[in-house]
Amino acid sequence: MDIPSHRLNDGRSLPAIGFGTVPMKGQECVDAVISALQAGYRLLDTATNYGNEPEVGRAIRSSDVPREDIFVTSKLPGRHHAYADAVASVRASLERLGLEYLDLHLIHWPNPSVGKYAEAWRALVDLRAEGLVRSIGVSNFTAEHLQRIIAESGVTPVVNQIEMHPYFPQVGMRAVNEGLGIRTESWSPLGKREAPFHEPGVASAASAHGVSPAQVILRWQVQLGAVPIPKSATPQRQRQNLDIFGFELTAEEMVAITALGRPDGRLFGGDPDIHEEM
Repeated sequence: MDIPSHRLNDGRSLPAIGFGTVPMKGQECVDAVISALQAGYRLLDTATNYGNEPEVGRAIRSSDVPREDIFVTSKLPGRHHAYADAVASVRASLERLGLEYLDLHLIHWPNPSVGKYAEAWRALVDLRAEGLVRSIGVSNFTAEHLQRIIAESGVTPVVNQIEMHPYFPQVGMRAVNEGLGIRTESWSPLGKREAPFHEPGVASAASAHGVSPAQVILRWQVQLGAVPIPKSATPQRQRQNLDIFGFELTAEEMVAITALGRPDGRLFGGDPDIHEEM
């Protein structure tokens, strides 16, 4: 399947949809990643805190897809924000993955009460110069966090991966990212257990286009310019989630889905200004 891509602000290309691996571990994770690569996914998303980097690396080596065709992302945990710890953490991720380089490395959460995310960012800038990481970005950063690291380093993240789904469409944060030339990635793009498959705006669009409600939501994501990272261990569902480029939602359908947004739409209250993940 031919997957479109986005040009990042560092000149590299990012597939328009990715494959998430949390919370899969063990053989389930290996099998799911191999299946996803066979289905056509080329963007894989993992993290130190997911505890499955070895399995993701094993799947990459077991797949018949060339390494250079796979865009591998991992993330730096909060406990490794000090400069030296960040450098060691990325090297450890590479060792667990069994890779010579990462296509993208993100700061997983800013953890502002710790106050070292700018230090972690400087480490990623230097690791990029060293060639161990080809692109660098962040996850769950607010406008304030972004402005600080850009001002202190002169380097703008290529990606900001944030919680985004119909109940939490992140209109303001998407605008901030776009204004800075940062691509928005979406974690929990379907809304997990709160997935709004039953909502009239989603269900009616699914019926009109002859697709599933999940495909409607993922299509909504890509038409907004975001890069969704859905997860499924089921090969059929993996293929279905990827098959979203053969139809287009109308302007009215897009508005109806975005209008599902709620002030309390976060899945677990993960406000980056107060949430800590070490």
